[in-house]
Parts: sequence; structure tokens; C-alpha cells
Amino acid sequence: MTPRTLFVFQLLSLCGIWVFVLGVSAWIIRLIWLAHRLNDMPGASVAISMVAIPVFLTGASVLTYVFVGLRRGRDRTE
Repeated sequence: MTPRTLFVFQLLSLCGIWVFVLGVSAWIIRLIWLAHRLNDMPGASVAISMVAIPVFLTGASVLTYVFVGLRRGRDRTE
């Protein structure tokens, strides 16, 4: 594989993880909104969101940081 092809696959992977994280976050926020609208106790939704959203955002941020850091290191050596 050429370096360009690998870069495209890495970039698609990075975009995919962000789409997944933002989709899950939006889904959880929608659950909280729906529970409030139906006058239901949003306890489980709030508890899940307090853990899941920061964990997913942190994971995606770390992967982005690693991707950018590896890319900068490769640009200097070439």
C-alpha cells in the first residue's frame, strides 16, 4: 500500500470514530430529552450520559491526538 492510501484509511477511521461518538452522544441526549418530555424519571439516562459521553469524547480525542502526532512525526522525517 502506498503512504497516501494508508493516510486515507487512517483519516476515514478517524472520521468514523467521531461520527460514532457524536451519534451516541446525540442519542443519549435525545433519551434524556424524551424522558423529560414524557414526564418520566430520567435517572438511568442521566447516569449513563454522565459516564458514557465523557468516556467516548476522551477516547476519540486521544485517538485524534495520536493520529495528528504520528502524522507530524512522519512529515518531519520525510
